Amino acid sequence: MTHPLRIRKAAVLGAGVMGAQIAAHLTNANVETVLFDLPAKEGPKSGIALKAIANLAKLSPAPLADGTRAAAIIPANYDEHLDLLGECDLIIEAIAERLDWKLDLYTKIAPHVSDSAFVASNTSGLSINALAEALPAALRPRFSGIHFFNPPRYMHLVELIPAKDTDASLLAGLEAFLTTTLGKGVVYAKDTPNFIGNRIGVFSILATMHHTEQFKLGFDAVDAITGPAIGRPKSATYRTSDVVGLDTMAHVIKTMHDTLPDDPWHRYFQAPAWLKALIDKGALGQKTGAGFFRKVGKDIHVVDLAKQDYRPATEGASDEVAKILAIKAPAEKFAALRASQDPQAQFLWAMFRDLFHYTAYHLADIADTARHVDFAIRWGYGWKLGPFETWQAAGWKQVAQWIAEDIAAGKAMSDAPLPAWVTDGRDGVHGKDGSFSPATGSDVPRSTAPVYARQYFPDPLLGERFDTGTTAWENDGVRLWSRGGDIGILSFKTKMNTVNDAVLDGVQRAIEEAEKTFKGVVIWQTGEPFSAGADLKGALGLLQAGKVDAFDAMVSNFQATSMRIKYALVPVVAAVRGMAFGGGCEFQMHAARTVAALESYIGLVEAGVGLLPAGGGLKELALRASRNPTGDAFDGIRKMFETIAMAKVSGSALEAKQLGLLRPDDIVVFNAYELLHVAIGTAAQLADSGWRPPLPARDITVAGDVGTATLKMMLVNMLEGRFISPHDFEIASRIADTLSGGQVERGSQVDERWLLDLERKHFVELAQMAKTQDRIAHTLTTGKPLRN
Repeated sequence: MTHPLRIRKAAVLGAGVMGAQIAAHLTNANVETVLFDLPAKEGPKSGIALKAIANLAKLSPAPLADGTRAAAIIPANYDEHLDLLGECDLIIEAIAERLDWKLDLYTKIAPHVSDSAFVASNTSGLSINALAEALPAALRPRFSGIHFFNPPRYMHLVELIPAKDTDASLLAGLEAFLTTTLGKGVVYAKDTPNFIGNRIGVFSILATMHHTEQFKLGFDAVDAITGPAIGRPKSATYRTSDVVGLDTMAHVIKTMHDTLPDDPWHRYFQAPAWLKALIDKGALGQKTGAGFFRKVGKDIHVVDLAKQDYRPATEGASDEVAKILAIKAPAEKFAALRASQDPQAQFLWAMFRDLFHYTAYHLADIADTARHVDFAIRWGYGWKLGPFETWQAAGWKQVAQWIAEDIAAGKAMSDAPLPAWVTDGRDGVHGKDGSFSPATGSDVPRSTAPVYARQYFPDPLLGERFDTGTTAWENDGVRLWSRGGDIGILSFKTKMNTVNDAVLDGVQRAIEEAEKTFKGVVIWQTGEPFSAGADLKGALGLLQAGKVDAFDAMVSNFQATSMRIKYALVPVVAAVRGMAFGGGCEFQMHAARTVAALESYIGLVEAGVGLLPAGGGLKELALRASRNPTGDAFDGIRKMFETIAMAKVSGSALEAKQLGLLRPDDIVVFNAYELLHVAIGTAAQLADSGWRPPLPARDITVAGDVGTATLKMMLVNMLEGRFISPHDFEIASRIADTLSGGQVERGSQVDERWLLDLERKHFVELAQMAKTQDRIAHTLTTGKPLRN
């Protein structure tokens, strides 16, 4: 019998950009990782791996969720360290896409691999079965393809590609590890060139390029209509190509050309002449400073093929297409695109038509179900809906008829017929029984593997609804509900989950209700962010109307809400993902425990709008600093002061721990879809352990007037060096005064109420200043901070 896959230590073979980033993400997840590369010709033998590890700090977005973890990656080379492989439970090969090099490496490592380790290739397109043949027969059941998307920390998709001998139970273990430990969305792909994501994704780019030429559109115009306007990322088509690198793009296209000779669309698998010309000129995209686009001063310029030169990138959507894309109903939108004579509309219809045609034609070869295709494209390319979902939303039968008409009229890119199942009377490929599988001719439900029982609200496919439980109590601001257990779930109803009066009153009342009916509460939002903080618009309204008393009362109520969370008679657990700014950050600081998704961006950002945190955030930081093991409160607040005064936001939940915004024992969850499961379990565990709220803190040792003076000295230098404005100095001085406990002697002891009153006094005084009101108004209109 095969043992379950247990992964304590991993190795990554190949310290290129991708290999190094996979090693970084394993390290993020506390998996000890060895990073191998060839021995260096000079200097230390593991020099290549050492350089790759050092380079991680320069990459943006950051591959390491906490920069200090780089030191945990073990550099190695194939000459001296192959014996280390014997200690590894997972070995991921990520060297260049050359079959001969990979086969040679497998021969070299095979004798050193332990008999329980799993070996996987992070290839993006080579045959997994061809690679498996280079391994000894005994190792083949423990080998598969594992394709991470770039950048591996942030892209949700991992494709698993079994070889014909791969042991299914080990593969299930790997799937569970990738899902929970690394936080990924796993899609099974068949062993065909480029698998699912790149097969469909790159075809979509090729079709877009083909129709750009056909309808004589500018690259900037195409990007304007193939980005968020159709539910795709901001970088749209050509900006994405620039980021990926035009040489990489051409290489992937060549792989399709070489490995898919029988594909009915084969004649399109070549880089257009203009793409070749850009590559020959050395304009490879972002890495060389120019590709389809380049920056000229502050302006963006785009290649103009007619002029053979760059021009300002100013072409957007035509008036007609802008109107069509604003139509809410997908069926109406597609009908309008198809009927329009506008070249941009004709381009969009043609691009979608050929994508749908290609995806339907190849579904049976590349994937088990339509669900795998839609998730691969959503998670690997960042589209809101996959190709099949888009088609189904637009009206399956009508669109299928239009595609068939275009094929018959010779308008489609290929004359290959649509598969028979497309027109068998169906209304789509996703339904209540699951998603269509061409192999069985029926709908197949989602996986019932135990790891998915942890996802109460998985990423929904078109039309999927999950049980949103029963409401225990609600008002206009919040809903307290449950999934049938004894833990209540508290969700906000405001836009961006901001905090207004209804939320403040709602949280307090919901906790009161929970104390009667539940044994714990989880604050969890049905979507990101956790909370963008206080409702600034309402606050500014009160100030501009001169209602200072009402404003002061609102701040008091904010503080009362934080304290109600902290001193509730049942444990309140904050489940954070996405942004937790300002008041959102303060609420989680007062919770009994925070369970945060790795990609949580947490910060007390009030200084950016001319204020200071006054929902108890500074009070909590002063309290944490006073519990500093060195016994010196000032040691603790100096670092915190910089974080708050600079309005720093953590780049991850791990970094939030370093900034002191999360506690050392707060829990970090890598898969955001598992967040609610873990948070409910945490609340239940706290309740079962006889949880009581903390005793009121009356012995907070503060740094006092000496602390404030020391921090202000730092500020004076910054003011004189013009690094900060006089208003920045004013705000930061008040932050310093609050963190230090006000004008009392160093080492004095104060209580929480004292610090809360100090926060509120400074907050209300700052809020009445014209410069602060200008900052708030500027942020509300532009979304950006004003440095006045």
